[in-house]
Amino acid sequence: MSSHPRQLALALCHAENFAREDFLSGPSNAVALALVDAWPDWSHRTVMLTGPEGSGKSHLAAMWAQAAGARLIAARAVEEANVPAALATGALVVEDVAAGSFEEKALFHLLNLAREQDAFVMLTARTPPATFAIADLTSRLKALPVVAIAPPDDGLLRAVLLKLFSDRQLAVDEALLGYVGTRIERSFAAARAVVALLDAEAMRRKRPLTRALAAEILRTSES
Repeated sequence: MSSHPRQLALALCHAENFAREDFLSGPSNAVALALVDAWPDWSHRTVMLTGPEGSGKSHLAAMWAQAAGARLIAARAVEEANVPAALATGALVVEDVAAGSFEEKALFHLLNLAREQDAFVMLTARTPPATFAIADLTSRLKALPVVAIAPPDDGLLRAVLLKLFSDRQLAVDEALLGYVGTRIERSFAAARAVVALLDAEAMRRKRPLTRALAAEILRTSES
């Protein structure tokens, strides 16, 4: 079998795939994955899942939504008038809860109604709850169980890089993965950024993506 990089017909676009089999698990997200798998035997019916950008919060939320029959809504789209409809299935994901980005009164109403109806709610956020204008909302959010996704370890970072390259129909060898993995910040966002950069530059230069080309591109980008 040739060791030279080649194009793989794995995907036609870079869209996210939130299927269970496409979730990459590791020590950094083990507790969060266990939370999803433990449903409906949660100790609290409302939980918060936190983690940095690109860490897999939306993937986990989509997996749970599939299992629980939950609807998904962005925090910024929550309005008092649509709260009953949002909770109609008895399970709901509210994504990207961040201070100043949503209607606090509407979210407070949603949490109260969910409690009254014994509905399940998963909130996602980059960081744990901050202080909000509505004091009772601050208290309610800070009282929720928080499950955090940590930065990836070396093994998971390598797996993420490999999947991101594969999603772009690029085959890469161990030498390239090892080189890139030791030269970026250990974060999901950094992995996404470097794969996008290397893909774009390899296409622009009309050259196959190798360790040597990756080194050249990264040196240029750092200068």
